[in-house]
Amino acid sequence: MSKRRDSGVPADGPEWFKSSYSTDQGGNCVEVAAAVAVRVRDSKVEGGPTLAFGAAAWAAFVAYAAVRH
Repeated sequence: MSKRRDSGVPADGPEWFKSSYSTDQGGNCVEVAAAVAVRVRDSKVEGGPTLAFGAAAWAAFVAYAAVRH
């Protein structure tokens, strides 16, 4: 079991995932990490700010985006 901060994020940081649709060509890419909350960040600014969403809000966003893709 890994140590966790109060935020529910592993002490060594969350494990970030980039979409398979993302490229390294400078496009608009985001990465996602799931711990207690689902976190989203700009893949080009790894140390930058993150947005945090609860599981229900993230599921609603993904469902909405999938229909409009």
